[in-house]
Amino acid sequence: MPRAKNNVAAKQRHKKLLKLAKGYRLSRSRLYTVAKDQVERSLRYAYRDRKQKKRLYRRLWIVRINAACRLNGTTYSRFISGLRAKQIEMDRKTLSYLAMHEPETFKGLVEQVAG
Repeated sequence: MPRAKNNVAAKQRHKKLLKLAKGYRLSRSRLYTVAKDQVERSLRYAYRDRKQKKRLYRRLWIVRINAACRLNGTTYSRFISGLRAKQIEMDRKTLSYLAMHEPETFKGLVEQVAG
């Protein structure tokens, strides 16, 4: 009796992986073994970078808040410690938005914390 290889399932697995590799250049999108390596690597990068994205945005917000604080005569660390002392609970994303788009409101917040 001949050995059954289950070719249908193998074909489906290959198609699924090559679909994930769509858009890659040259053999990385056409040859199964090369595409498999690239897709695995890409998925590792995607997993890692979902975590890094959170860090990068927090760094960006802090830079924006610091720049706005310095325009208003204080530093980021003094501003944040002042917010904590006054028990004003605002996240850095919101503070960054205020610093960029509503500088007058941010200035009032800095004066409230400093005073």
